[in-house]
Amino acid sequence: MPDEATNLPAETESTPPEGQSPAPEPAAEAPAAEKKPPRAPKVKPAEGEGAAAKPAAKAADGEASAAKPKKEKPPALEDKPFADFITQDYIPSLKKAFAATGFDDLELKFEKLPLPIKGLDDLGDLWQVQGQFQRGQHQFLVGFVKEDIQGQKVFSCAGNGAHPSLLESFMIDERKVTLDLLVLYTVQRLNGQKWLVGN
Repeated sequence: MPDEATNLPAETESTPPEGQSPAPEPAAEAPAAEKKPPRAPKVKPAEGEGAAAKPAAKAADGEASAAKPKKEKPPALEDKPFADFITQDYIPSLKKAFAATGFDDLELKFEKLPLPIKGLDDLGDLWQVQGQFQRGQHQFLVGFVKEDIQGQKVFSCAGNGAHPSLLESFMIDERKVTLDLLVLYTVQRLNGQKWLVGN
C-alpha cells in the first residue's frame, strides 16, 4: 500500500488538522514607493471651542484699536504760563469787550510795579494790568499778588483824572478763574462806576 500514500492529492497534504485555521498566505510586499505615511488622528474640537476662537480674534483686534493713541486735547487757555495768558488772551479779550460797549480807546499796560496807592508800599511790586480810557479820564488796575490767575487778586479804579486811592479784593468768590470770568468781572466793576453805560 505504499503506492496509495504517494498518490494522495496535494490538497490533503496541506490540509490542517481539524480545529485549526489554515495559515494565511504571506501578503505580497508593496513597493517602497507606494507606501504611505500613517495619517495623524483627527481630533474634534471641544464643544464651543471653534466659536470661542473668533471672538478671541475680535477681542485682539479691539485691543489693537484701543491701543491707538488718542488725539491730545490742546491745553486750556488758563493753563498757559501767566504772562502769556495775560498778554495773549486777557488783554485782547478785554479790549474787545470794551469795544463792544462803545469804547475803543482803551489803553492797557502789563507791568510789575508797586501799587499806585499810598500806604501799600509794603506789598512790594505786583504784576498789574493797568488801563485807562476816555483820554485818561478813567483809569483802573487789576493786580495779581502771585504769578497765577487763580491766586489772590486786587482791583482799584479812579475817575476824572484822579489817582486810585482804594484797593479792593477781586474775584474772591470764584473757585476757578477762566478768561471769560476775568473779563466779565473787570467790565462789571467798571460798569458799577457807571463808566461804561449811559445811565
